[in-house]
Amino acid sequence: LAEAIAGSEENFAEIMNEKAKEIGLTNTNFSNSSGINDPQNYSTVRDIAIMSKHLISEYPKYYEYFKELEFTWERTGGEPITQGNRNPLLYKRIGADGIKTGYLDSEKYSLAASVLGEKRRLISVISGFKTKKARSNESLKVISWALRNTNTYEIAKKEEPTFEFDVWLGKKNKVEGYIKEDLYVTIEKNELKDLKVSLNYNGPIKAPISKDQEIGNLIIETAGDEKSIPVYSSKKIKKVNFIKSLFLSFNYMIWGDV
Repeated sequence: LAEAIAGSEENFAEIMNEKAKEIGLTNTNFSNSSGINDPQNYSTVRDIAIMSKHLISEYPKYYEYFKELEFTWERTGGEPITQGNRNPLLYKRIGADGIKTGYLDSEKYSLAASVLGEKRRLISVISGFKTKKARSNESLKVISWALRNTNTYEIAKKEEPTFEFDVWLGKKNKVEGYIKEDLYVTIEKNELKDLKVSLNYNGPIKAPISKDQEIGNLIIETAGDEKSIPVYSSKKIKKVNFIKSLFLSFNYMIWGDV
């Protein structure tokens, strides 16, 4: 397959590396199409988690196969062969629907797992266990801990006008802003007191304002971390005429009222 797609396995590995960088894998490298039998094939549990998230969100049709408990191959030329799914969490009734087990001499037993709850999905990746049982038990512990001790909070929905900005010299004195992706924050329950959400912008924003113009940033602060997300104008705001502009400017100079 690699040779048919890219002409050679080496070329295919390069395509794999390009894709890895594209989806944000910073500590992963492929030297062949299988990912094994070469020390230059490497990754991290964090990168596998990122790749798992990408798989689930971008290829939901194919991800459905990962929860199948067994598959029977009929065209063997003899008796059919049935293969059971080796992911132990699928049989635990905890909402697991993937992802994949693994074993290599260098890393021993590993498991990328995902559990779909009522309102959120958790992804766990573990590696380095000496037995299948240890792999299964530790993965279950990690997921159970996350379900008990963390919560996911919705901050804003994609392209939904949510944030209000002051406007200066515009035909409207307010404009609503939106973000381009759904925004959720997952934190430990005892860190909720440290969660802060604020708008950062140079305001009031001077009209005219174009629709979809970047007008500020949404700042998400959690314990030891800070993230900035661009906010865009949900509508076009025209500037007031020259006379009204003079009046508003004079009013501001006297009263400081925009």
